[in-house]
Amino acid sequence: MSALNKKSFLTYLKEGGIYVVLLVLLAIIIFQDPTFLSLLNLSNILTQSSVRIIIALGVAGLIVTQGTDLSAGRQVGLAAVVAATLLQSMDNANKVFPEMATMPIALVILIVCAIGAVIGLINGLIIAYLNVTPFITTLGTMIIVYGINSLYYDFVGASPISGFDSGFSTFAQGFVALGSFRLSYITFYALIAVAFVWVLWNKTRFGKNIFAIGGNPEAAKVSGVNVGLNLLMIYALSGVFYAFGGMLEAGRIGSATNNLGFMYELDAIAACVVGGVSFSGVWGR
Repeated sequence: MSALNKKSFLTYLKEGGIYVVLLVLLAIIIFQDPTFLSLLNLSNILTQSSVRIIIALGVAGLIVTQGTDLSAGRQVGLAAVVAATLLQSMDNANKVFPEMATMPIALVILIVCAIGAVIGLINGLIIAYLNVTPFITTLGTMIIVYGINSLYYDFVGASPISGFDSGFSTFAQGFVALGSFRLSYITFYALIAVAFVWVLWNKTRFGKNIFAIGGNPEAAKVSGVNVGLNLLMIYALSGVFYAFGGMLEAGRIGSATNNLGFMYELDAIAACVVGGVSFSGVWGR
């Protein structure tokens, strides 16, 4: 019986140890600064975390298939810079394209998401059909995307892109006041994204295929799953999440540079691990 209890304790420690560490760190922070738990501070933390949640949703689907994406942060940066140049106010003296009218937000979302989807498709093609490992593929993509973003950023002036249209500022920085707590619009977008991914993973054939591929790609192929096509789709979808997250991050901060998004992929991967997404595939919640 004692051996069984010892085994149960070790299992609990293995599965829940990271949460214990987080709780200890949280307790230390609260002890040092009790205002950490103020409603205003909690709302700020939630707003800042919401963009990371959207990015993490893109990475999570890849981790389920035993993949990863080191280019996520650089894709965020590219989307942020492109969106920023298209959404500057007409009365901005430093407008990058002074002759071009401010684009509708919906159109810019489509543009940046299309860019993200194309980059994701390229990653998926190389991984699924050229059999290059996700680590090497996305490492190369990370360098290429950053290079493209830097060239574009230099072309438009190599200075922080700011002075956004008021509609976009409201879209990214708006909030609903609930007393001292501010529920930001970005948090709403993150919740919608979470609901979308939950339905996609749990209620669609595509979601079941992704888990099957993560469990055993060969068995999935024998069962009739088009492994290559599904990998293309999940990498393209991840690019869409990065792009939308990058656009929101530019609006939240109020400016964009080519270095925005640096190392965001590590935040996303860490969020997936803490959230229970397994690197061995199959399991994700």
